[in-house]
Amino acid sequence: MILSAQNLAMPPRLLPVSFSVRRGEIVHLIGPNGSGKSSAISMLSGLVEAQGEVTLAGEIIASLDLPHLARMRSYLSQQDKPAFAVGVYHYLSLALSPLGELAANDVQEALDDVCGALKIADKLNRNIQQLSGGEWQRVRLAAACLQVWPTLNPDAQLLLLDEPASALDIGQEAIMYQLIRRLASKGIAVVMANHDLNRTLREADKVILLNNGSCVVKGKPHDVMTVETLESVFSTQVQRIEHDGKSCLLFID
Repeated sequence: MILSAQNLAMPPRLLPVSFSVRRGEIVHLIGPNGSGKSSAISMLSGLVEAQGEVTLAGEIIASLDLPHLARMRSYLSQQDKPAFAVGVYHYLSLALSPLGELAANDVQEALDDVCGALKIADKLNRNIQQLSGGEWQRVRLAAACLQVWPTLNPDAQLLLLDEPASALDIGQEAIMYQLIRRLASKGIAVVMANHDLNRTLREADKVILLNNGSCVVKGKPHDVMTVETLESVFSTQVQRIEHDGKSCLLFID
């Protein structure tokens, strides 16, 4: 296991929960607002003190210094644009600063790959204050992915994402999930908080369903995301239908 959380907790926001994540596995944390998803992600990052124990690649996260953590995992939090002005290329370069000296060709190849995938290659010479919400979110995503891009960082193990689809339109969301799956295919474990339950049903390898700070159920998406469970947790009517061999959730007012 790449990541192990034992009795991870921050009462009352998150009550003890235990789970593990394998190399290349994509895990979604889902649940209503205030259920503890963001708290769990922040504690897994090692930047927020928590009860319980988190180990990453066999090392206790609480014992790692920030430079070591920065090489092992990347963390995309929920946040607005910073007050300072900086160019997009410079901002992305800052994400690579924990990795030390890198070959220019390797950096350029990774930038072309990630920025091309997220369709922000034409934004590199822009100032971040000139970006729309969706453009800024894709720049932040690019920075998070570059920090753990295997060709640049052989120590990379984990990508943590807190609601990464916020501010993205349908097409941008689709390319984001494609990029996440690419990283996972390279051996990077991914843990993300997500609100789009249909995307979770299709994209996640494992789901942890939280409600009021407690873990309701965890496991494979089709086992966890039953109509009865989702109706109980989200207090709304749900239908699950099959179309072209794929499951789809419908939410009824």
